[in-house]
Amino acid sequence: MNRTGIICDLLTWLEGQLDQPLSLDDVASRSGYSKWHLQRKFKETTGQVLGAYIRARRLSNAAMALRLTSKTLADIALQYHFESQQTFTRAFKKQFQQTPAFYRRSLRWDFYGMQPPIRSAAAYTPADIVVLPALRLEGITRSYTCRLEELSQFRSELRTQFWRTFLEQAQSNPPVLYGLCYSRPSGDKNGENEVFYTTAAEPDYLPVKRDNLQNLMLNAGDYAQFTYQGAPEGLQGFIMDLYGVCLPMMRLVRRDGYDIERFHRWPTSADDAGRGDIHCDYLIPIMRPADDGITPTRGPAA
Repeated sequence: MNRTGIICDLLTWLEGQLDQPLSLDDVASRSGYSKWHLQRKFKETTGQVLGAYIRARRLSNAAMALRLTSKTLADIALQYHFESQQTFTRAFKKQFQQTPAFYRRSLRWDFYGMQPPIRSAAAYTPADIVVLPALRLEGITRSYTCRLEELSQFRSELRTQFWRTFLEQAQSNPPVLYGLCYSRPSGDKNGENEVFYTTAAEPDYLPVKRDNLQNLMLNAGDYAQFTYQGAPEGLQGFIMDLYGVCLPMMRLVRRDGYDIERFHRWPTSADDAGRGDIHCDYLIPIMRPADDGITPTRGPAA
């Protein structure tokens, strides 16, 4: 394997080790290089210092945990192998220009300071910035809790289950379906993520008798719009990349509000003979640079 291939393999391996004890000697042993030779090759290939990159990735994962879980600062510092909460706070403030406590409670989610995985950053696709008009929907909201590490699996499985149940009540298969999502730290289970997911459609496509449906009004606003086409089980990984790679690369600020999944088709039993792919516009509420006032509505949704 050439030098570039070795570094790429190492970058992939590092992503699974960020919450494990990890020294430069461990990384060098994995690469097959000496510690000094590896650091030089890593800098030549990526443009970054190896030790600084590992710390930046750990702090970026810690930032996600601050926004999406109720873990204490001490527990997050311990998980990502900082010597103390004080050491973690100093390092976090240096990278993100704000304390972990302020980062957690802010209504805005500023992605400045996030370090995307290098391999993912090289292939990211920027968003279209769009204005979504006001829209009235009707739907059903469900909630569940899970650990941050389980989020992708839980959301993928439950999304399919929720849509199957919802479409059984529709008069026909609506041409556009809306999945509204937001997440917040769980108030009951320390360290877990509470997810609220609404399956919805425009009222004209729903049955006349709909006592279990709630009225929803989406206010007009600015969104970063991304497009996913593929198997339903791949959507959640795509969403995690939006938060971990695309929003940081675009230096966007997420405002309060729902993340919106706008499906142009959803696989039904009639698709069994085909691929059953989905076409989804994924919209994340954002602030344009000129924005200076936000009315809080919902929390982050990754």
